[in-house]
Amino acid sequence: MPDTRYLLLAAAVSAAVNWTLRAVPFTVLASLRASKTLQYLSATMPSGIMVILLVYCLRDLPLPQAHAIAPLAALVATVGLHLWRRNALLSIIGGTTVHVALASTVFAS
Repeated sequence: MPDTRYLLLAAAVSAAVNWTLRAVPFTVLASLRASKTLQYLSATMPSGIMVILLVYCLRDLPLPQAHAIAPLAALVATVGLHLWRRNALLSIIGGTTVHVALASTVFAS
């Protein structure tokens, strides 16, 4: 069994490495906060990421088949709930509930 001094030194080194790795991104980003490019990206990236996720999720959807109705109904429910209530959590849970309910009952073959 290692001695106490070795264990304390190992804990101190791992704590220092952990703290440094967590502090470096904030230190680097502090100098970029005034950047126009970073402000533009922070305003446009969330909607861009959502569009990319939407296209990725729907890219292999078999549109002529009945299996496509469940994800499309979930998409309509998600968009409708979000436009109605403007609550991301409610729209995600509602869309997921619609998809799971339709996929496991109506289109469960």
